[in-house]
Amino acid sequence: MRIAVAGGTGVVGGHVVRELEAQGHDAVVLARSLGVDLTTGAGLDDALNGVGAVIDVSNTPASRSEAATAFFAAVTTNLQRAEASAGVAHHVALSIVGIDRVPIGYYEGKLRQEQLCLDSNAAVPATILRATQFHEFSGQLLASIPSRLPLVPAPVMRTQTVAAREVAQALVAAALAAPAGRLPDLAGPEKANLSQLVRRLLRARGRRSLVLPLRVPGRAGRAMADGSLIPRADGPRGTQTFEAWLASDDAREWINPAT
Repeated sequence: MRIAVAGGTGVVGGHVVRELEAQGHDAVVLARSLGVDLTTGAGLDDALNGVGAVIDVSNTPASRSEAATAFFAAVTTNLQRAEASAGVAHHVALSIVGIDRVPIGYYEGKLRQEQLCLDSNAAVPATILRATQFHEFSGQLLASIPSRLPLVPAPVMRTQTVAAREVAQALVAAALAAPAGRLPDLAGPEKANLSQLVRRLLRARGRRSLVLPLRVPGRAGRAMADGSLIPRADGPRGTQTFEAWLASDDAREWINPAT
């Protein structure tokens, strides 16, 4: 099948593309660097020619509600319009566990994305997969912190991280099945504090920096600390632990980041 991947150059998007190709499918990457602007719709009509399903793992660095909501609303609306025009039969979107329990601006944007996908008037039937933070999240956090700091701050957060590769596999399986609305939440095999995972990644890098857990103020911080980003019901669970991920090829770029 010919399957398009919106955001196919990102962390999970790259895994989705490789998984599709490994299964013999034709992966079409939708990204600005390849001539497709998801926020304006430019290039989408041509890119979706002959596509049977779209997997949306697009992302934005915007953290404020207005900007995040505008991004996800524009991308979803543009994708749905172009999909309907091209005869695409299935729209699959990646979301995040707990976004309706943690009042963060970015999560409000993701909720708007879900609403548009699952609206009864949506042009294309959709499937939503919510997943927890990826094992790679610790590396993304460290990338935002100057390495010269003697202390490494980490939000107080209970999490159940999952391998991005396993999320990609679940997204591909969903795209190849019939539209199913919202699927059961996907999480990793173990619960942990984010500061513990950051410390383990630092040790894998050979750094002994002190990790300082910092509580995010307000309702959002309380929700992050009490496990609101962890599934509350049974559902699929990844098998790769954080330690196993650290020993895998997938972790290499996070243990030895480019300088």
